[in-house]
Amino acid sequence: MKKRAILIILDSVGIGALPDAAEFGDKGANTLGNIYRARGGINLPNLYALGLANIDGALMGKGVAAPAGAFGKAAEITKAKDTTCGHWEISGLLMDKPFQVFPNGFPEKLMHEFEEKIGRKTLCNFPASGTAIINEYGDEHMRTGYPIVYTSADSVFQVAAHEDVIPLEELYKICETARELLYGDYFVGRVIARPFIGSNGKYTRTENRRDYAVEPTGDTILDALTREGKKTIAIGKIEDIFAHRGITVADHTKNNHDGIEATIKYISEGEGDFIFTNLVDFDMLYGHRNDVEGYAKALEYFDEQLTRIIEEMKDGDILIISADHGCDPTYPGTDHTREYIPVLACGDSIEPGTNLGVLDSFADIGASIYEYLTDKKWAVGDSFLS
Repeated sequence: MKKRAILIILDSVGIGALPDAAEFGDKGANTLGNIYRARGGINLPNLYALGLANIDGALMGKGVAAPAGAFGKAAEITKAKDTTCGHWEISGLLMDKPFQVFPNGFPEKLMHEFEEKIGRKTLCNFPASGTAIINEYGDEHMRTGYPIVYTSADSVFQVAAHEDVIPLEELYKICETARELLYGDYFVGRVIARPFIGSNGKYTRTENRRDYAVEPTGDTILDALTREGKKTIAIGKIEDIFAHRGITVADHTKNNHDGIEATIKYISEGEGDFIFTNLVDFDMLYGHRNDVEGYAKALEYFDEQLTRIIEEMKDGDILIISADHGCDPTYPGTDHTREYIPVLACGDSIEPGTNLGVLDSFADIGASIYEYLTDKKWAVGDSFLS
């Protein structure tokens, strides 16, 4: 019987503040719990059936009497709350030193060199909400042709440009230039291309976003699995997060719908040994925009499709559903929140109703997948399947 692991990351779907959340300004954050509270409930019958509301501290109403999956939550060891660190730790790589953040904008020396290399001046260079900054500075960008550069509480260098002013391929080259500069004294986790459209102060991001992450600083389970001849399939922005390393097939879907459909396709066709999916809309469209209703509806849509995902699973498949950090849409500000992540698992060799409790590290997820597929232990984290 072929063994296969499917890992779906619901980007930013945290489940309660970590003990050190106050150090990050995130005391009391709980993405799922606060959406449930603010909305007066949320309809997630399939996730509840797996044990979502049974997780300690979920604050999502009453759990089911007999969960169909294993359930728990995981803490992050890496002192961060960004996408890259979250995914890397899930994949068995801990960061000894987190990426640098620039709460006052990027240094003048760096920006001067960047502008020289791209042949354009830039606008802004300060922390901001991506949706707000394009509406505030979009008209000036249209007049001048200067790209909008901004950051956040996370380690990101974001470049926004109107698709009619700076064509996509040029924007991507601009971001590649930024990526080349952001090492050493300016060790930034991700450069993100943020194209938008619109006019006269009313601008909207498009789905043509592209992420440029640093290469993982050590081995991940993706690297190890591909060395051992396993076929890894990366769906959504996974290939960007891992700088295309350890990936056999990359399917760069742009939204939740397409990511879910691609995941179902590979599952139903029996493809791959490890399918690794990121569903970005929770974070990109709703968390950062403080859109509680939109976030809740996106969760309900995923829950509806979860039936199809599970129905297509084969003998020997395991499914793990988790997240990479929080982004509580009810919380002040628009940044990620430092939270536990939910861990739900079902399929072959998963005992229904198993309470995993609190896993010490996101890396326990990767360790579990690696052990399941290879019968070997991973150096970081503990398998919850042992």
